Amino acid sequence: MKRSILFSAALLLAVAAPLAAVPGASQAQTTARFVMHAPLRVLDPILTSAYVTRNHGYLVYDTLFSMDATGHPQPQMVASWTVSADGLEYTFKLRPGLTFHDGAPVTAADVVASLQRWEAGDPTIGNRLKSVTAALAAPAADTFTLKLSAPYGLVLESLAKESSPVPFIMPRRIASVPASQAITEVIGSGPYKFVQADFQAGVKATYVKFADYVPRQEPASAFAGGKLAKIDRLELVNIPDSQTAVNALRNGEIDFMEDVPPDLMPQLKDAKGITLKSYGKNSNMFTLRMNWLQPPFDNVKVRRAALAALSEVDYLDAQIGDPAIYQVCGAVLTCVSPYASEDGATQTQAPDLARARQLLKESGYAGEKVVVLHPTDLPIFANIAPVTAQALRSIGMNVEIQSMDWATLLSRRSKKEPVAQGGWSIFQSNLSSLDLTSPVANPNLDSRADSTYPGWTHDAEMERLRDQFAQAKTEDARREAAAAIQRRNYEQVIYVPLGGYSKFKGYDAKFADMVDAPIPLFWTSPK
Repeated sequence: MKRSILFSAALLLAVAAPLAAVPGASQAQTTARFVMHAPLRVLDPILTSAYVTRNHGYLVYDTLFSMDATGHPQPQMVASWTVSADGLEYTFKLRPGLTFHDGAPVTAADVVASLQRWEAGDPTIGNRLKSVTAALAAPAADTFTLKLSAPYGLVLESLAKESSPVPFIMPRRIASVPASQAITEVIGSGPYKFVQADFQAGVKATYVKFADYVPRQEPASAFAGGKLAKIDRLELVNIPDSQTAVNALRNGEIDFMEDVPPDLMPQLKDAKGITLKSYGKNSNMFTLRMNWLQPPFDNVKVRRAALAALSEVDYLDAQIGDPAIYQVCGAVLTCVSPYASEDGATQTQAPDLARARQLLKESGYAGEKVVVLHPTDLPIFANIAPVTAQALRSIGMNVEIQSMDWATLLSRRSKKEPVAQGGWSIFQSNLSSLDLTSPVANPNLDSRADSTYPGWTHDAEMERLRDQFAQAKTEDARREAAAAIQRRNYEQVIYVPLGGYSKFKGYDAKFADMVDAPIPLFWTSPK
């Protein structure tokens, strides 16, 4: 009760100014308040891969193509396109009437600048598309062309990338800012306008319906199709404590909660006027990365020993607890991928401790300290690191858990030094399946020598297989490459899936017809 009263007082202070800040605001407007899984601090969706910034981006910006509910790219800002006979030149024509929030028309020059900034800021799909691009140009205000230097089978899939960083389209003057530097204006052409004057980093953000947005007429299908904004004003408020957020939803103080923890779901299941709904089976996956640069995990036999000691069920029972919500899955592309395979995934079964100890002995492991990073401020990770530590100790490894907040962990995991100098051995993460289903986009599979994803895996054969997938011209060829990627991952233990689970959102009647998607998308279908 006390938490709810304190939140109500804070909420009144937070929204009083925004209501006065927007000309024409009135009681007749539909206003909804929502809470995301984390505070919104960074507004640039290219500068950061933070999911909360990506979600903010989908309100403000639009994309050239979008993935539908079946995982196929569909045109969004693009009206039509053609491909040359040799597959090396694409010509795209924009939909008429596209307008930015400042009133300027969307032009092909804006598109080119936006794609170039995205390619520079995306180390996975964007970077790979850039590597096969010979020229990206805007020969007319409504037309842009992409010329490839080599055949590439994922052009449309790249432009339809759903997760961070998303190839959102911005005005050229904004997109001209280097990808390593934060933008200072938030201007898009999407269904909602960002109210810059109301923004308080980590506290609140306001969005109002963009009156000049013209949605496509196709029915909404996940990220694709028509985007009809039915709520006039959206107010993002930050509530760090999940229990307080659940109370606020039950009491009508907020209308939408992005991420309801499993242990709090029973409080909403029978709450009047509240719907509790899954984003989809296996919408998120726990993952484990080992540091290949430092002992002991620079030795593949040590990595294999560790894998043999792990059990997904131990992690999922400890962290999620409800088998109806979690899914045992050893597919490196997740079990929702059309290319899912569990070949080589021994962690989906009971651990083979005898084999793990034998492999460790054969590796020459000499008792080197293994540092497992453990975030203390995110409930979804609370029980993960202890499970890892216990599993590795059971086969004779010298394990130390080092606890810290998530922000510190993100900084710490970038260190390449030995553990004695502040380095690390293992970190666990929690990624959306959107980031894992493609061999090209999945950061855990990036095995280039200059890979920037912490863990710093380097494997020429994995890179050859990822290139093979990207260049494949048929679905059968992609499936063959994906199957080989699955096998290679477990041969070298490039990363370890720790099981999937379903995230749940809670909301009231204002969001009853919100489009179904793996992340919160605040629009409905025009049909």
